[in-house]
Amino acid sequence: MQSVESTILIVDDEQYTLEFLSYNLTRNGFNVVTATNGKDAIKKAELHKPAIIVLDIMMPEMDGIETCIELRKNKLLNDSAIAFLSCRGEDYTQIIGFEAGADDFIKKPIRINLLIERLKALERRMNKTREKLPVNKSLIIDEECFVVNYLGNNIELTKKEFELLHLLYKNPGKTISRDDLFNNIWSGDEQSSSRTIHVHISRIRNKLNPDVVQTVKGFGYRYKPPEA
Repeated sequence: MQSVESTILIVDDEQYTLEFLSYNLTRNGFNVVTATNGKDAIKKAELHKPAIIVLDIMMPEMDGIETCIELRKNKLLNDSAIAFLSCRGEDYTQIIGFEAGADDFIKKPIRINLLIERLKALERRMNKTREKLPVNKSLIIDEECFVVNYLGNNIELTKKEFELLHLLYKNPGKTISRDDLFNNIWSGDEQSSSRTIHVHISRIRNKLNPDVVQTVKGFGYRYKPPEA
């Protein structure tokens, strides 16, 4: 048995599930906190700042999806990973879960050894991300984990938005032509157009800061590093 290192908040309205998971996770070195509904989960998450929050979907008062959305709004919990644990494993349910801000989706019935390894892997991934996001920089991009952090907050970007920002980010202060951006990100797709680049740049500016990506009229765009 390893020493206690991380706190896990388990949220489920089934007492048996809470007891079963608490016992096994505690034996494997986790400090376990439990809640039986979403509202209580938010309070306990703010109090304990858990490394991982494990959420059931079907719960009274506030379901898991709504709870996840509220947790992701809380800046105090930016470092907490969220994993859904549910018997509802349909694709659309998982998609909704990830869109709500989840980092993982684990299907019931629970296979405890597999669950523990999934949680440990999630913890390692989150720790690696934190190490790559130093607090002395305004904008950090982790290309391995596809994480964009601006002023201490993780920013959700689409795949193309991420690729576009990352290309500019790697060349600070250098103006990159629209053609080069287009060919690198869209591979010269004839169905796309220069208008597509403009739309994506506008979305990036709205999500970060209007001054982060500058327009060079008649040529292209450049990334201006924000002040640290």
